[in-house]
Amino acid sequence: MTIFESLRADHDIQRTLVDLLVKTQGDSEGRNELFGRLRRELLAHAGAEERYFYIPLMEHDLTQEAARHSIAEHKELDDYLERLDDLEMSEAEWLKTAKDLSDRLLHHLAEEESEIFPVAGKALGEGQKTALGDDYMDDMERRRSDS
Repeated sequence: MTIFESLRADHDIQRTLVDLLVKTQGDSEGRNELFGRLRRELLAHAGAEERYFYIPLMEHDLTQEAARHSIAEHKELDDYLERLDDLEMSEAEWLKTAKDLSDRLLHHLAEEESEIFPVAGKALGEGQKTALGDDYMDDMERRRSDS
């Protein structure tokens, strides 16, 4: 798998989890479980994606600015997770913040796939795309098993 295929597969997992999360109600076991899964997935993905996608893209003038922008968006998503941690799941503000997280996440994923992936495809060599995909998947497997 190339880095792009690996990232898209994980993006689909994130879309599913955040969609299910914003459909939950109150301080329920389901909401708690889904939030935990989404949180672990987002944190693991951001760490692995930065290491095996964005750091290599920082080396190219063509993709450096886009890489910096996406890393800043990862920080923004982390901030939403922290806000959700600080709120009671039964509060209306929790669901509003979760929906804001969903909007930002979906924007981020769409931007990566439609704007960054095509440019990154020009910057990275074919062998590098596959090697980065393998390294990314190995790192994600490790991160998922550690959490």
